[in-house]
Amino acid sequence: MHELMLSAWGFFWREESPYVVSAALLLAALLWHLRPADRRSVGYTLAVFALCLGGQFLAGVLGARGLSTGAAAAHEIFVVGSGMALIRLAGLCLFRALLPAAGLRPPRIVEDIVVILAYVAFALIRMRLAGVDLSGIVATSAVITAVVAFSMQDTLGNILGGLALQLDSSIELGDWVKVDDIVGRVIDIRWRYTAIETRNGETIVVPNSLLMKSKFTVIWSAEQATQPWRRWIWFNVDYSASPAQVIEAIEQAVSSADIPNVARVPQPNCVMMEFGPSYARYALRYWLTDPRVDDPTDSAVRSHVLAALQRAGLRIAEPEYSVHMIKENEAHREAVHARELVRRLKALRGVEIFASFSEDELKALADRLIPAPFARGDVITRQGMVAHWLYILVAGEAEVWLEQQGERRLLTTLPAGKVFGEMGMLTGEPRRATVTAKSDVECYRLDKAGFEEVIRSRPAIAEEMAAILTERNMQLATAQEALGAEAHARERQRQHASLLGKMRIFFRLGESK
Repeated sequence: MHELMLSAWGFFWREESPYVVSAALLLAALLWHLRPADRRSVGYTLAVFALCLGGQFLAGVLGARGLSTGAAAAHEIFVVGSGMALIRLAGLCLFRALLPAAGLRPPRIVEDIVVILAYVAFALIRMRLAGVDLSGIVATSAVITAVVAFSMQDTLGNILGGLALQLDSSIELGDWVKVDDIVGRVIDIRWRYTAIETRNGETIVVPNSLLMKSKFTVIWSAEQATQPWRRWIWFNVDYSASPAQVIEAIEQAVSSADIPNVARVPQPNCVMMEFGPSYARYALRYWLTDPRVDDPTDSAVRSHVLAALQRAGLRIAEPEYSVHMIKENEAHREAVHARELVRRLKALRGVEIFASFSEDELKALADRLIPAPFARGDVITRQGMVAHWLYILVAGEAEVWLEQQGERRLLTTLPAGKVFGEMGMLTGEPRRATVTAKSDVECYRLDKAGFEEVIRSRPAIAEEMAAILTERNMQLATAQEALGAEAHARERQRQHASLLGKMRIFFRLGESK
């Protein structure tokens, strides 16, 4: 028995065996450490390798018992099996550990092709070394191949389609593509199909033959990382608004706003596309820098479009109906107007410069307030711009920025209830700072024309407002410069006279009515 085992061991353990076993164990250990996700595959492959080694030893036992022909055939079969297992481990190590570590991530189909070609080459070499005549096998396999190809046309079409997609680099892993109504990222390219992951987390399996036969759109790829994707935002405006007015309002609002994932260059542009039964149809075209957030960015841009139209006094077109008005409609409108008047009066009473106004004067101002909504990121007013109106911040927050020598510095954040732009309305001075919407905000705008009627009816208002503004400016100057009492009084008198003079000139208060 001892001699039988020694003879079997000598038949099994060849000169190259230590190197083969060591290589298999080393590759398996490396993959086990670097690729935890592939441990199951590594374990199965290592089990096949061990099984083939056991088969080679059993072939040695058969040879020791005198069954030399059967032992040689069995040994060669198990050698081919162990060799394929070793090739599989080498392929896993190369394509899933070494190449990704070097920054290369070839698709799975390339790994499969290389490993299968290595299998075939190794099997043919072993058969040649065993003395098998390959010419007969080649002739027989040609007939078998023709039969298989005819019966598996669709499957072969998918396989060849996958190869073609890889060879001409039509699509690659990570590309964002659109196939019919499917939009998503390519996460895998296999023999039979290409897997696309949508933004909903769904994995869509598209046969490769379908990609070869039909058209698809590559929205974004690694080679086009800096190339934005143009999007269209459609909206309708009634014919009461001129196209120039609509286009200017939309382009100015969206171009100046800071909207995430919207490219600055090329700039957004608005065009009128067609005429409807009661409206003109417009499209805002902007460039998206990240295709993964197309719907959220479209929503943000629509918010800016709507806010810009409302600020300009324009409205989205609605279906027209002929409605018979009854008496209750007038009462409803009066109730709505009364509620809005209360809201406006509350906003005006919270403004310091209007503290001395009578109730009638506040109501006169309230009737002249213009709603001015802004979307988050909108520029409400820009430093250096001449604008003869002020804003009362009713809801939301706004940021005040100072721009000096090309640098932009945040001064403060204005909460609801604050007012800004009063110097521009009262004296015509250019804006001293840039104000942007930190969130979606609601403002009331008071123009010079609306305020002028009130101040000309009682010119003493100018004196009262100049005193309030002067005191506010002096409090700021005292805090910043620590002025003494005498200097404080002189500076207050100087500022009061200067501010009052500017207001009298701006509103022509010295002129006769």
